[in-house]
Amino acid sequence: MRERSQDLHKVQRNFDPTIHPFEQGREYVRALNAVKLERMFAKPFIAALSGHIDGVYSMAKHPNRLNCMISGSGDGEIRVWHLSEQQTVWRAHGHRGIVQGVCAGYNGGQFLSCSTDKTVKIWDTNTGTEPVQTYLANQALMGISHHRNKPLFATAGGSSVDLWDETRSDPIHQFEWGSDSYQTVKFNQVQPNIFASSGTDRTVVLYDIRTNQQLSKLVMTMRTNAIAWNPIEAYTFVTANEDHNAYVFDMRKMDSAHNVLKDHVSAVMDVDYSPTGQEIVTGSYDRTLRIFDAKRGHSRDAYHTKRMQRIFSVQFSMDSKYVLSGSDDGNIRIWKAHASEKLGVKDWREKHSLEYQAALKERFKHMDEIRRIDRHRPLPNDVRRADKLKKEILSAEKRKDENRRKHSKKAAEEKRVPERKKAIIGVAK
Repeated sequence: MRERSQDLHKVQRNFDPTIHPFEQGREYVRALNAVKLERMFAKPFIAALSGHIDGVYSMAKHPNRLNCMISGSGDGEIRVWHLSEQQTVWRAHGHRGIVQGVCAGYNGGQFLSCSTDKTVKIWDTNTGTEPVQTYLANQALMGISHHRNKPLFATAGGSSVDLWDETRSDPIHQFEWGSDSYQTVKFNQVQPNIFASSGTDRTVVLYDIRTNQQLSKLVMTMRTNAIAWNPIEAYTFVTANEDHNAYVFDMRKMDSAHNVLKDHVSAVMDVDYSPTGQEIVTGSYDRTLRIFDAKRGHSRDAYHTKRMQRIFSVQFSMDSKYVLSGSDDGNIRIWKAHASEKLGVKDWREKHSLEYQAALKERFKHMDEIRRIDRHRPLPNDVRRADKLKKEILSAEKRKDENRRKHSKKAAEEKRVPERKKAIIGVAK
């Protein structure tokens, strides 16, 4: 009996499987409907932040402000965005060249920018549009990264990586290891005394500022465009490579990649970890954005629009719910990290229903129809054609290698190279 007329009727259920012979078939149909609905409601695009006249070539999220994001443009303009309002809250024409790097400072409202005009500038959004401090370098700067809790920052450009102190006008140390030009630099946020850089000679170099020495150098077959450190694991980082792949490395053992992230059909220009360390977002020259599970080799989602051009910068939001992309069409786009996720408040019944549907999809994910629907992603025709051509080339190379091994004793004795080692030439220490 109900105590009040508003109470729900209590339903007695017997979970004995012998009296529910059609339970599996019923739940399979529910799982099929759930995965179809998920694909139907997959609308990841939220908004485009317009305002930059030139392409957006650098972005950074603020580590202490959830809805704050910094962007740098090709015409030297720097903007600070309020993501929830989708508006610019601060802007300045800070450089005479392309803004190649922006990063947050170690205190409150300050952030840093570097450019091809050979300057580094510290800005404070609370004190106006004039720089707080300006540093002059000897060469064009291609990347910048700040120490997490000290007034130190590193810049990459020319034939050296420079370590700067905010209180001095010249670098306190210069690191050189035979590179023609360094392209990017990134501090480890878990172990802040370690940072990494990549150069045009296809190297990735690790440094320790406690000893002012290089730790090790990784040489790859093609150039690395960007580096991102895992915010949870101190020794894991991911690199965006020109060979259309991203590689996850363990800094303690770099002779083999920990994981290879595939699916792009052009050079990967930027990469970023989610704050949980469980997901990776990549932006590519093929005009698509892909989201990967950090433990898997293929993307779980691919985002694109007709108007979006080549992507040069990507970022996860600090709550891991959104992804931002900056492209050379001058727009910054906001995407949902999970394409079919409902925004806003959910009722408790809706939460239980979504959890039940997720459990059903997990239970029946091996079924052919469910797997096919769940993996389907609409892609632009040129990307689809390039992907088909790339797969044909790779399969032809594999077939050729197998034929060589079958008909040549010398080739048969050669040791097979694992996929995770193919892109690595060697490691120097």
